[in-house]
Amino acid sequence: MQNIVRRVRELSPGSSPAKSPSPPSDRIQWWLVPLVLVILLLVFFRPFVLVGAGERGVVFSRFSGVSRVELGEGLHFIAPWAQSVTIYDVKSQTYTMSAASNETNTDAQNSNDALEALTRDGLPVSLELSIRFHPDPEAVWQLHQSVGPDYVAKILRPEIRSHVRMVVAKYPVTDVYGPRRVQMIEQMTTRLRQEFAANGVILDEVLLRDVSFSAQFQAAIEQKQVAQEDVARMAFERDRADKERRQKIIEAEGQAQSIRLKAAALAQNPDLTRYEYVQNLPSNVRTVVTDGRTILNLGDLQPNITAATDETPAPAPTTVPVSPQVQ
Repeated sequence: MQNIVRRVRELSPGSSPAKSPSPPSDRIQWWLVPLVLVILLLVFFRPFVLVGAGERGVVFSRFSGVSRVELGEGLHFIAPWAQSVTIYDVKSQTYTMSAASNETNTDAQNSNDALEALTRDGLPVSLELSIRFHPDPEAVWQLHQSVGPDYVAKILRPEIRSHVRMVVAKYPVTDVYGPRRVQMIEQMTTRLRQEFAANGVILDEVLLRDVSFSAQFQAAIEQKQVAQEDVARMAFERDRADKERRQKIIEAEGQAQSIRLKAAALAQNPDLTRYEYVQNLPSNVRTVVTDGRTILNLGDLQPNITAATDETPAPAPTTVPVSPQVQ
């Protein structure tokens, strides 16, 4: 009955129906709209930039130009409607100029990117180089402002070709592959380091990998090398023959001196020949010089058990006539 009365009051004129509270799901949907708008703004306008390891970011503003304050590694927020960021790799890089197609840089005109140069005597040589470098992390904004991201093709490659050719032109062809090759590399490094530094790039090292010549000159070098080896061999043989000749002369002079001394001794003592004969007798022959004119073998006077057992006849005594002066 109370429900009927309440219903009648609600439907009666002058009475307003009670408002039912809105469900909680409706309030949540109203809060999602701003969140979705923020996400869409982040996706389309991208007001942030991520700088990776070994990189630097250069900020360009439409109002103030290139900023000298570079962005380091990490996440940075920018104003996308007024600013843009260019990423530069400041790690060590290698630029190779080689004749091999698999080592040629992408900006080369053809597969053979070896550097052609003329020596001081006008002979052509082909050089294969590798240049190690990296942009100066503190001057990337300057590199971006003066050259731009394509600094390798605009600055580095022309500078390398120009200065390397100027250095090679100072040396004859024999020094290009000779001991002064290290000096050439040092001069290339000094010249290129100055030019690179003026544009905000640091030169680490210049590597001269290979030097090649024309086929005719290569054959001439090989013939010259063979001729030099022949000359060295002939000089060695001449020195050896000269040493052998001098050794024989020394030996002949010694023998002549010995003969002269013996002749002088014989002139003073004619019995010296018999004395030398006695000195040259075998050690197992026991002899004695008597006051007579014979040298007696005393081996028969010694007991010889082995000779008696084998019944081997003893050798006959050695007798040599001597002069009474040798005793």
